[in-house]
Amino acid sequence: MRLDPFLLLLLGAAGIGTFLPATGDGLDVVKVAATVTIGLLFFLYGTRLSTAETLRNLRHWKLQLAIMLTTFAFFPALGLGVRLLPEAVVPSPLTAGVLLLCLVPSTVQGCVVYTRIARGNTAAAVVSASMSNLVGVFLVPLYVALLMGGDAHVDGGAVLRIVAQLFAPFVAGQLVRPLIGRWVERNDGWLKRFDRSTILLVVYVAFSEGAEADIWTAVPASSFAIVAAICAVLLAVALTWTTLLGRWCRFERPDRMALLFCGSTKSLASGLPMVAVLFPGSTAALIVLPLMIYHQMQLLVSSVLAERLGRTAPDDDA
Repeated sequence: MRLDPFLLLLLGAAGIGTFLPATGDGLDVVKVAATVTIGLLFFLYGTRLSTAETLRNLRHWKLQLAIMLTTFAFFPALGLGVRLLPEAVVPSPLTAGVLLLCLVPSTVQGCVVYTRIARGNTAAAVVSASMSNLVGVFLVPLYVALLMGGDAHVDGGAVLRIVAQLFAPFVAGQLVRPLIGRWVERNDGWLKRFDRSTILLVVYVAFSEGAEADIWTAVPASSFAIVAAICAVLLAVALTWTTLLGRWCRFERPDRMALLFCGSTKSLASGLPMVAVLFPGSTAALIVLPLMIYHQMQLLVSSVLAERLGRTAPDDDA
């Protein structure tokens, strides 16, 4: 197993944001930069998705429904269970962060890459991940308002900001895809580096705001360890659930691979801007911490799992 360098970069961004945070006008500048790059990120997502391929895979409604229910029903139920833990065990902002982790959509690039490595239905994974993020733009604020109203600031303006930052650029990308789609495909390598750079910038902003509010001194190290253990259990349960659900639905192996990776992964790229809009800056770093921990775990586990499944796949699934 090879450690993904992005994990180290992610931890580095969090560390720099904690010990060398942006402050004052500098923080305002990096926040604006993060907002702009996130919009561009979702614009590029829109240019990468073929409309014809989307419509074809939408007809596979049983698979798409299984993934959507896992992402937006099964996971939120798990998060509500964690929220019942007493504050003496885990501070409220961290349990709120675990619930937020369970509400956000699946990751776009990650589940597609892992499905492809495992020789699964890559096209279905692309469609599912894109649909998940589009639905999440509207559903996550609704969930947050209903389940986390005391922790978050949710109103019509917050929803509109999320739509403007995530959904509108995606639609714009779809509209201009006939003009620049081929160019985007040819330059996919450096565009992926831009994706990751955007995530690192947003992590730095969140942890800078947390450091400026001095929130870390209020949280004991034992609480972080407990949250990490909770994230590990959530990932194990999600992988088990998606495996059993795929068998129960009698999906073909390629579809089971798409369900496994689309249903068990969570998007840092979508979750971070939602946190920035919906939660006060002083608590955003704590809220986003469980999502960061889960994201690192899913990168490690999914990479190993996808490679193993790809090696053992029947030749007719190649």
